Amino acid sequence: MATQKMKKIEYKVPGGKLLKISAMVESDKIKDIKIHGDFFAYPEESIEKLEVGLKNIPLEESKIREILENSLREVELIGISKEDLLHVLMKLKD
Repeated sequence: MATQKMKKIEYKVPGGKLLKISAMVESDKIKDIKIHGDFFAYPEESIEKLEVGLKNIPLEESKIREILENSLREVELIGISKEDLLHVLMKLKD
């Protein structure tokens, strides 16, 4: 039986905002995740929808990139970028 690990990552975007991710990871899959920080996303509920979309997803760059592209296609991010999110999400593998 695989063990779940709680991982917390904080990343200060150069010239931008603070991005915080808390996630339960099991066998390199995201079981639960919370994305927060002092950045802005419009519409606001888009981050919650992204969190739902990331659950049970393998920590593979191509899969996460696809979810970010699809989930944030019409979302305005202020203080962070999709690439910043991808960078921090991939740190969950470490």
